[in-house]
Amino acid sequence: MDQLSTRPLLDKLGVKPGHRIAVIGRFDADFVEQLRGRGASVSRRAIRDADHIYLAAATSTDLSKILTLKKGLRKDGSFWVVRPKGVKTITETGTQQAGLDAGLVDVKVVSFSPTHTAEKFVYRLADR
Repeated sequence: MDQLSTRPLLDKLGVKPGHRIAVIGRFDADFVEQLRGRGASVSRRAIRDADHIYLAAATSTDLSKILTLKKGLRKDGSFWVVRPKGVKTITETGTQQAGLDAGLVDVKVVSFSPTHTAEKFVYRLADR
């Protein structure tokens, strides 16, 4: 039997006070407010030295943004791709491949919401 996590979303995402975060694409204002409420500095555009980057990806075409956006990510930061669950326009396999093609590796998947999944990518240890 599956047991749903009761941990708050921001804990699953590793958000801490003082983190610099870029939120790219269509996210609910509530998510941005949660980040700010946690004490994070949030930009709706690409930034330098981001601790976390969140990319809303609705189709596989959106995944092409990973390569450019990752340039703003700290070497010890995390890049999250948030995608709809159970659709054919963007898949877990396609998302993983896009991250690998951009020089990142996937290390974690979390339920972002009832309708979306978030997949975490980081730099390879050799590239940090």
